[in-house]
Amino acid sequence: MERLGLAGARLWARRSGGAEPVEHAGGPLPDHRAAVGAVFAVLEGLGVPSPAAVGHRLVHGGAAHAAPERVDARLLERLRELIPLAPLHLPSEIAVIEAVAARFADLPQVVCFDTAFHRPMPELAQRLPLPGELWDKGVRRYGFHGLSYEYILDAVGSAGSGRLIIAHLGNGASLAAIRDGQPRETTMGFTPTGGLMMGTRTGDLDPGVLLYLLDQEGYDPPRLGRLVNQEAGLLGVSGTSPDMKTLLAACEADPRAALAVRMFCYHVRKHIGALAAVLGGLDMLVFTGGIGERAAPVRREVCDGLEYLGIRLDPGRNDAHADPVSAAGSPCAVRVIPTNEDLMIARHTHALIVQGGAAR
Repeated sequence: MERLGLAGARLWARRSGGAEPVEHAGGPLPDHRAAVGAVFAVLEGLGVPSPAAVGHRLVHGGAAHAAPERVDARLLERLRELIPLAPLHLPSEIAVIEAVAARFADLPQVVCFDTAFHRPMPELAQRLPLPGELWDKGVRRYGFHGLSYEYILDAVGSAGSGRLIIAHLGNGASLAAIRDGQPRETTMGFTPTGGLMMGTRTGDLDPGVLLYLLDQEGYDPPRLGRLVNQEAGLLGVSGTSPDMKTLLAACEADPRAALAVRMFCYHVRKHIGALAAVLGGLDMLVFTGGIGERAAPVRREVCDGLEYLGIRLDPGRNDAHADPVSAAGSPCAVRVIPTNEDLMIARHTHALIVQGGAAR
């Protein structure tokens, strides 16, 4: 589904076996309730049986939710209390849960939190340099993209038992440092706005910039929110697009597009160095996400200068998006692995509802 709530919204489904996709033709999709109804209408039209359960990705679980959970009235109440932590995401995610319940009152639902993967990080990594009472109120570094990291860690298997950095690079982008299968550090913080420069988000930003904009430029909190989440990053620097493929195609003719790409790669490379310091070295670097999986020039520029970590790319394999993309004999393996967050949600939902436990 795309463009929900906008003109030209589309919903299509593809039968297994690669048949032509079936498009929804039931009118506009103004909100999440209408979207959920349209999804089930399409599935019923394809002859798909009623679901046994529904799993959801939730961006934020706060400090108290560190594993997938079955939805009930008490959990929904707690999720509404977390909305201030993710006001751009949680309201619509809760609306989908409620819309499913309105259609299938007894259908089991499971929520999978994108923050849960990072909860075992050391307190040293989770703490912000702020007074203790704010920590007690949940103001801390949470990290995100946890379902993606969980999938990649499962995909690399025993090869991920050493010092591993996963680079989830898409419109939203972050890195995670993992040692012996346990998360040690990540780039995103209290919200998904922090860390790396992204498609439309600033990434890490001197708080003094925000204070200056409030005091001197007449910004208010909503205007600041639009700036740091929707008007910055690749879009803000290039002035044209948040899309990496578009910017790479424009680099030769457009200096601002080229600058945006170089800045993005610089930020990723800088954070890889910082995370390698946390791990005490590096055994494997994995690229995933839309940019990480498909933008060979980005991978090349990110890795240029990381030879001191044992990273050496094979240019031909990198251009072909092969796996691995590292040169033969490199001390640090560099891999390209497509992520699958939907599969992780399905596994967790099945494990919780059918097996009564959490997926591994």
